[in-house]
Amino acid sequence: MRTAAANRAAEPVYLEFDDNTLLPVLFGEHDRHLARIEQLLGVSITSRGNCIAISGPPGQTGAAKDALLTLHRRVRKGKSVDMGEVDAAVRMVDQPGGLANDEAGAPIGEDLAVRTRRRTVEARSPTQLTYLQALRDNELVFGVGPAGTGKTYLAVAVAVSMLLAGRVHRIILSRPAVEAGERLGFLPGDLREKIDPYLRPLYDALYDMLPPDQVVKRLGTGEIEIAPLAFMRGRTLANAFIILDEAQNTTPTQMKMFLTRMGENSRMAVTGDLSQVDLPLGARSGLRDALETLHNVDGATFVTFTEADVVRHPLVTRIVRAYNAFENRLDNGPARPNIG
Repeated sequence: MRTAAANRAAEPVYLEFDDNTLLPVLFGEHDRHLARIEQLLGVSITSRGNCIAISGPPGQTGAAKDALLTLHRRVRKGKSVDMGEVDAAVRMVDQPGGLANDEAGAPIGEDLAVRTRRRTVEARSPTQLTYLQALRDNELVFGVGPAGTGKTYLAVAVAVSMLLAGRVHRIILSRPAVEAGERLGFLPGDLREKIDPYLRPLYDALYDMLPPDQVVKRLGTGEIEIAPLAFMRGRTLANAFIILDEAQNTTPTQMKMFLTRMGENSRMAVTGDLSQVDLPLGARSGLRDALETLHNVDGATFVTFTEADVVRHPLVTRIVRAYNAFENRLDNGPARPNIG
């Protein structure tokens, strides 16, 4: 592959690919991948044979070039490219702190991909890349931000990879069983059946990483444990990767109890979204309390996600941004209107 930029920044950036057989996958059906990059970055991409020209604002043309190089490298390795991958490639090079490619066209940080039995999980934003690095290098990591940013999913992926590599002996996944407008007592079944719906997202992530029979087997042997936060009291958790999800719904007392469960050769990931607290009105969130209390504690690492890191359906990003904007207006203006 050869790349060349025009001498002046305002001129088009050119790319020439040396293998035409890969271009249908790279460009997408009816060039829809190119159209998506144009839409996201505000550039114009013209293709002719194995050459393309990228026109637009100087910084954006460079980002488009890096995104295409990233996707081309992926195709050359036999990997698929879909619209999610295109969005991820653009996100990785266009956000503040975004990543360029090295001289060989390889995305910097590509070696941080997490390999499990069922899939290879890769960062889809610069913040996710920072988070993956933190989960690998630190014993206590807080991942805080809106829904859909991959906080829990990536933590489960790293936990499973460490279990498979023998770096930890078990995985412990926990959530506070806080009622979000519904009462546990009115749900059918015994205690386990009442609590399981609260823990279902953790099961879903596990089944994405491991074959179903492996999940069932490891749950049976205790290598993987999924339990409400209340079940952690009085325990010392050694040789384990421990994840506390929905941590915004803990109290300060519960958070302190959880954090002090850490034993020898253990790691903890604490994830939560402070915009979705379901605690009783006036109750202080244990997650907020921990962020303020531990910000200067050596060994505690904090990674903050924003709506720019949302990797679900693009509409989710727009929903999060709309809620944030509306709440900001409420903070600085009149009370919320009474609709309906």
